[in-house]
This record gives sequence, structure tokens and C-alpha cells, in this order.
Amino acid sequence: MHRIPKILIISSDTGGGHRSAAAAIVAGVQKFFDGKSYAVRVVKAVEESHSLTARMVGVYNWLLRNRQHWMKYLYWCINRFRPETREFFHKRCIGYVTELFERWCPHIVVSVHPLTQHIFGRVLKELKLSDRIPLVSVVTDPYYGFWKGWACNDVTLYLVASDEARRQLIDYGVAPEKIKVSGMPVHPKFAYPGEAAARVAREALGLDPEKFTVFVNAGWEGGGNIPQIFRELVRGQLDVQAIFLAGKNEELRVDAEALALDAPFPIKVIGYSEHVEQLMGAANVMISKLGGLTTFEAFACRLPIIADGITAPMPQEAGAASLLVKRGAGVLLQRANDIVPVVRRMMEDTAHYSALRAATIGIALPNATRHIVEEIAALLPASTEAVEQPALVEVA
Repeated sequence: MHRIPKILIISSDTGGGHRSAAAAIVAGVQKFFDGKSYAVRVVKAVEESHSLTARMVGVYNWLLRNRQHWMKYLYWCINRFRPETREFFHKRCIGYVTELFERWCPHIVVSVHPLTQHIFGRVLKELKLSDRIPLVSVVTDPYYGFWKGWACNDVTLYLVASDEARRQLIDYGVAPEKIKVSGMPVHPKFAYPGEAAARVAREALGLDPEKFTVFVNAGWEGGGNIPQIFRELVRGQLDVQAIFLAGKNEELRVDAEALALDAPFPIKVIGYSEHVEQLMGAANVMISKLGGLTTFEAFACRLPIIADGITAPMPQEAGAASLLVKRGAGVLLQRANDIVPVVRRMMEDTAHYSALRAATIGIALPNATRHIVEEIAALLPASTEAVEQPALVEVA
């Protein structure tokens, strides 16, 4: 008798990128295997496995929000001391991982976070399941310079965004035959809407459907340098309108609403949203930190980016910054008070803006999410079979 394939996706809410990658894979399974059933479960393994690792997630997100310039030191510490390989953390988290397999034994494990490969690989070996349950790593950092934690000998297959990412894994000691270049796991809902749909999206937000629209994206945690850039934007005498996304930062949302009251142009302030694709679809340009997934989601929507370069990007984001400048798909902002002339040029110089938007096309590998879910499905054991009934998705 065939069993419905069970896919376990390992993620974490350290920033929003890993969560977005997990959601993209779930959506890919649902869309590209329409009518067939796969049981998919997403768990936030880092914070759920132990109170200590949960606190570490809290520290990471606090720094992301409040001390962006300290993130490079955190990156150095994690790469230097490798907590994901340490027995100190393994013995505290191994019970959670073991129980996860015993309660919901999957047919394949997919990691989208660099701190999870080693302990899941260890538990698979200890339970004598490593020859039966493949461990796949979908690397969400697209270019050279990312976390060493991604590299783990127990991973069956690596799916990476670019040849640069492949080279980084090889330099970390991963066997080349384990790595495939598949592109970034961007949710299928991120796509260029067309001008007519963009006007409808603006109107749905209570904005002028014809006016140049700036999307200020403060990210999952809502912080960093983006609030400073937003304040400078609000001071400008620009014939624009804006959308401000505060993320999970309620204090920032309140502050942004206060600023919006006295702004010389209309501003729609939003807190956390599960529909960022709608905000991107309504915008002409996005102001944002260069997170790997956010960057590729914007490119999928053909949305040029004004990237926060005030603080030097973290190493895993530096490649995206270089690509943005090299391909001409946006502007790397070095000072907050440059934002007004940068936006003004985009508004007034039609040829300049058209070139920026055109440059976003073709940066991402086409059909990447479909390729990723097909690679995952290809590793499922022969004893499982997707059956003709609705898919089951469970998010912890």
C-alpha cells in the first residue's frame, strides 16, 4: 500500500527570509502538484527546540531591529564558534528533534536555515534513518560569503540560488556532486502584476492609482536604518505617495503614523502583513534592506530597489548589493539624506526609471520554486505516492 509523502520543512523566524522560503516551498508543492496530496509540516526548529536557542533567536531579531551595525560581529561570532556543531547545544535540543521524528516521521527533511542541518543529520544517523530519509538543504543566501552553518556532510542534496553559492559550499568542503543550482525559493504569488493591476492595487490601499508610489519596507522586525531613511523621505517635497510597512514593530508603526500625519504627500502605514506581494505590486520602487528573499521577491515583481547601504551589508547580503549595482536594478543608498534626490530622479527621468525596471528582468532563474519542489519530490521513497486528494499543510 502506498503512503502519502510527508515533507518536513525546518525553518526559523530569524528575520523573515527563512519563513518566506518555507512558505514558498509549501506553496510550490500545492501549486505544481495540483490535485495530489502531500502532507507538509513546517516547524520553527531553532526557537522551538529549547528555551536557550529561543532566546538566541530573540537576540538576533533585537539586533536586526535596533543595532544593525552590530550584525557583522554576530556573524563573525557564529561563524567562528559554530554553535550549530557544539555538543552544548545538541544535548539541549536533541530531545525535541528526536521526538519530532518519533511523532511525525517524515519521508524527507528540508532545511531552509543554516543552523539546523547538523543536529537533524545527527538524529537521522542515531535513529538509523539517514539511508531512508533524505536531508535536503535549500540555501536561502544567494551569493558567496554566507554562513558556514549551511555546510554539513550529512546533507543529501543542496539546492542553491547561483553558481557563486555553489562555489561557496565547495570552498566550505561540500562535495560538488551534492549541489544543484536551482534558483531562489520565491513564492509563486510574487509576480509582475502589469500596470492595470498595479493601479487597482493602489486604489485598494486608498491611494491615487496614477501617482508614483514608494514602498518603504522596514522588514520582518521593522527597524535598522529604514526608519531613518523614511524620516528623510517625509521631509522631501516630492509629488509621490508612499506605503510604509513596519513589520512586527508596533512602536515603529505608531511613530510612522505620526510622521504620516504631517507628511507633504499621502502615506499608507501598515503593520505586519502576509500580503507583501500586494504592496510590491502597487509600488514603483521599494526602499529596503537587502535580504536575500526580499530582493528576489522584488525582482519577481519587476520592482527596482533603493537598498540600504548606510550600514555595510552582512557578508551573506553583500553579493546581492553588488548584483543590484552591477545589473542596474536599483540604487545602493549610502546616506539617508540622499533618498529625496534618488526618488526625485526616478520620478522625473523616465528613461532612468525604465532602465532600472528593465534591469530587474532575468536576474532570478525562471521557475526556480518549481525546480526546487521537483528536486524534493524526486528524492521521496518509491513506497510513497502522491494521491488525488487535497494536500495537507501543517505549520507549527
